Amino acid sequence: MRRDAGFTLIELVITIAIIGVLATAVMPMANLVSKRHKEQELRISLRQVRDAIDAYRLAVDDGRVMKGALESGYPKSLEILVEGVEDAKNPKKTRIYFLRRVPRDPTFTDASVPASETWGIRSYESPPDSPSPGNDVFDVFSLSQEVGLNGIPYSQW
Repeated sequence: MRRDAGFTLIELVITIAIIGVLATAVMPMANLVSKRHKEQELRISLRQVRDAIDAYRLAVDDGRVMKGALESGYPKSLEILVEGVEDAKNPKKTRIYFLRRVPRDPTFTDASVPASETWGIRSYESPPDSPSPGNDVFDVFSLSQEVGLNGIPYSQW
Protein backbone atom coordinates (compact mmCIF):
# COMPACT_ATOMS: atom_id res chain seq x y z
CA MET A 1 0.00 0.00 0.00
CA ARG A 2 1.14 3.42 -0.86
CA ARG A 3 0.60 6.29 1.53
CA ASP A 4 0.14 9.79 0.06
CA ALA A 5 2.89 12.24 0.97
CA GLY A 6 1.92 15.36 2.95
CA PHE A 7 0.86 16.57 6.34
CA THR A 8 -2.31 15.75 8.15
CA LEU A 9 -4.53 18.45 9.56
CA ILE A 10 -3.49 17.54 13.12
CA GLU A 11 0.20 17.97 12.28
CA LEU A 12 -0.44 21.42 10.77
CA VAL A 13 -2.51 22.58 13.76
CA ILE A 14 0.18 21.41 16.22
CA THR A 15 2.91 23.17 14.21
CA ILE A 16 0.94 26.42 14.13
CA ALA A 17 0.27 26.16 17.88
CA ILE A 18 4.00 25.69 18.59
CA ILE A 19 4.88 28.71 16.42
CA GLY A 20 2.24 30.77 18.24
CA VAL A 21 3.65 29.85 21.66
CA LEU A 22 7.18 30.75 20.52
CA ALA A 23 5.99 34.08 19.08
CA THR A 24 4.28 35.06 22.34
CA ALA A 25 7.49 34.27 24.20
CA VAL A 26 9.57 36.43 21.85
CA MET A 27 7.34 39.55 21.86
CA PRO A 28 8.20 40.72 25.41
CA MET A 29 11.90 40.30 24.59
CA ALA A 30 11.51 42.40 21.45
CA ASN A 31 9.82 45.17 23.48
CA LEU A 32 12.61 45.00 26.07
CA VAL A 33 15.31 45.26 23.39
CA SER A 34 13.51 48.22 21.81
CA LYS A 35 13.25 50.02 25.17
CA ARG A 36 16.93 49.36 25.93
CA HIS A 37 17.90 50.82 22.56
CA LYS A 38 15.80 53.95 23.20
CA GLU A 39 17.37 54.34 26.64
CA GLN A 40 20.88 54.03 25.20
CA GLU A 41 20.06 56.74 22.65
CA LEU A 42 18.74 58.94 25.49
CA ARG A 43 21.94 58.46 27.51
CA ILE A 44 24.12 59.34 24.53
CA SER A 45 22.04 62.40 23.63
CA LEU A 46 22.04 63.69 27.21
CA ARG A 47 25.81 63.21 27.42
CA GLN A 48 26.39 65.07 24.13
CA VAL A 49 24.30 68.09 25.12
CA ARG A 50 25.66 68.23 28.67
CA ASP A 51 29.26 67.95 27.43
CA ALA A 52 28.62 70.82 25.00
CA ILE A 53 27.14 72.97 27.78
CA ASP A 54 30.17 72.23 29.96
CA ALA A 55 32.56 73.02 27.07
CA TYR A 56 30.79 76.36 26.58
CA ARG A 57 31.20 77.16 30.27
CA LEU A 58 34.91 76.23 30.12
CA ALA A 59 35.34 78.52 27.10
CA VAL A 60 33.73 81.35 29.10
CA ASP A 61 36.03 80.66 32.07
CA ASP A 62 39.02 80.62 29.70
CA GLY A 63 38.03 84.01 28.28
CA ARG A 64 37.31 82.69 24.79
CA VAL A 65 33.61 83.53 25.03
CA MET A 66 32.58 86.95 26.32
CA LYS A 67 29.87 87.25 28.95
CA GLY A 68 28.15 90.14 30.64
CA ALA A 69 28.69 91.01 34.28
CA LEU A 70 25.28 89.70 35.32
CA GLU A 71 25.36 86.56 33.11
CA SER A 72 26.03 83.07 34.49
CA GLY A 73 28.41 82.00 31.74
CA TYR A 74 26.11 79.29 30.39
CA PRO A 75 24.63 79.44 26.89
CA LYS A 76 21.39 81.37 26.43
CA SER A 77 19.90 78.56 24.28
CA LEU A 78 20.78 75.18 22.83
CA GLU A 79 20.93 76.72 19.34
CA ILE A 80 23.97 78.81 20.35
CA LEU A 81 25.90 75.58 20.82
CA VAL A 82 25.31 74.78 17.13
CA GLU A 83 25.53 78.32 15.71
CA GLY A 84 28.78 78.92 17.55
CA VAL A 85 30.18 82.03 19.20
CA GLU A 86 33.00 84.37 18.33
CA ASP A 87 36.38 83.39 19.81
CA ALA A 88 37.43 86.44 21.84
CA LYS A 89 41.08 85.28 22.07
CA ASN A 90 41.54 84.74 18.33
CA PRO A 91 42.50 87.92 16.43
CA LYS A 92 40.76 86.56 13.30
CA LYS A 93 37.50 86.33 15.31
CA THR A 94 36.79 82.77 14.23
CA ARG A 95 33.79 80.98 15.67
CA ILE A 96 33.81 78.21 18.27
CA TYR A 97 31.24 75.46 17.73
CA PHE A 98 30.20 73.10 20.51
CA LEU A 99 27.72 70.82 18.69
CA ARG A 100 27.18 69.89 15.05
CA ARG A 101 23.48 69.59 15.72
CA VAL A 102 21.25 69.39 18.75
CA PRO A 103 20.29 65.73 19.22
CA ARG A 104 16.61 64.90 19.60
CA ASP A 105 15.22 63.39 22.76
CA PRO A 106 14.48 59.84 21.53
CA THR A 107 11.50 59.59 23.87
CA PHE A 108 9.83 62.62 22.27
CA THR A 109 7.28 61.33 19.75
CA ASP A 110 6.35 64.40 17.69
CA ALA A 111 8.84 64.55 14.80
CA SER A 112 7.61 67.98 13.64
CA VAL A 113 9.04 69.70 16.75
CA PRO A 114 12.60 71.05 16.37
CA ALA A 115 15.24 69.00 18.22
CA SER A 116 16.10 71.82 20.62
CA GLU A 117 12.49 71.96 21.81
CA THR A 118 12.31 68.25 22.63
CA TRP A 119 14.31 68.82 25.82
CA GLY A 120 13.34 70.30 29.14
CA ILE A 121 15.63 73.20 30.07
CA ARG A 122 16.95 74.01 33.53
CA SER A 123 18.46 77.43 34.08
CA TYR A 124 21.29 78.19 36.48
CA GLU A 125 18.92 79.98 38.89
CA SER A 126 16.38 77.16 39.16
CA PRO A 127 16.61 74.68 42.05
CA PRO A 128 17.69 71.10 41.25
CA ASP A 129 14.46 69.55 42.54
CA SER A 130 12.26 71.89 40.49
CA PRO A 131 13.98 72.61 37.16
CA SER A 132 12.63 75.50 35.12
CA PRO A 133 13.80 77.52 32.12
CA GLY A 134 15.30 80.95 32.55
CA ASN A 135 17.95 83.21 31.04
CA ASP A 136 20.40 80.41 30.27
CA VAL A 137 20.77 76.65 29.78
CA PHE A 138 22.47 75.04 32.78
CA ASP A 139 21.14 71.51 32.14
CA VAL A 140 18.70 69.54 30.00
CA PHE A 141 16.36 66.70 30.86
CA SER A 142 13.84 64.49 29.10
CA LEU A 143 10.23 65.65 29.04
CA SER A 144 9.03 62.04 28.99
CA GLN A 145 6.89 60.75 31.86
CA GLU A 146 8.05 57.17 31.21
CA VAL A 147 10.10 55.22 33.73
CA GLY A 148 13.33 53.56 32.67
CA LEU A 149 14.23 49.92 33.12
CA ASN A 150 16.23 50.97 36.18
CA GLY A 151 13.06 52.33 37.84
CA ILE A 152 14.08 56.00 37.52
CA PRO A 153 11.89 58.32 35.43
CA TYR A 154 13.62 59.56 32.25
CA SER A 155 13.06 63.14 33.40
CA GLN A 156 15.45 62.52 36.32
CA TRP A 157 18.33 61.08 34.29
